[in-house]
Formats: sequence, structure tokens, C-alpha cells
Amino acid sequence: MLRELLRGPAAHGYGTDLWTTQRIAEVIERKFGVRYHRDHVGRLLGRCGWSPQKPTRLARERDEAAIARWKRTRWPRVKRGLCGWGPTSSS
Repeated sequence: MLRELLRGPAAHGYGTDLWTTQRIAEVIERKFGVRYHRDHVGRLLGRCGWSPQKPTRLARERDEAAIARWKRTRWPRVKRGLCGWGPTSSS
């Protein structure tokens, strides 16, 4: 079964490259004729050493070059300005 998971969700007809326990349960049922509840699939994966992962969410418009440029040029100036910063008193 792990070999099937390593092929990825797209190889099993899913539109995104994200495994869910529900999808895995469906693949198990199609391939082996065994029906598992998605919660149980999570336990089975845990026994195999797999752990739940959340995909990193990044904006599609993210510009890595612009971010690197900002870190290189602007961040040092911003960081220097923060040295003397502290919360102000409310009194």
C-alpha cells in the first residue's frame, strides 16, 4: 500500500497532490476491497511511521527574488531601528 501512496494522489485520479485519510481509505477500498474509516487509516499510517503533515501555504504571487532583495537591503535598516524600541508606559 505504501508504494501506492508514494505514486501520489494524481496517479489515483485526484485533482490535487494532497493525500487525506479519506482519499487513502478510498484507494484502499478500490485496490483491496477493504473498507476502513478515515480515522483508522490515520492510525494505520502512524504504525507505518507516517505522520500528518500540513502543506505550506504560500501565495501564488510570491516573488522569491523580491523577498531576498528586501531581506538583503531593507531588513538590516529595519532591524537596526528596532534596537531601542520598547513598549511605552500607559501611565
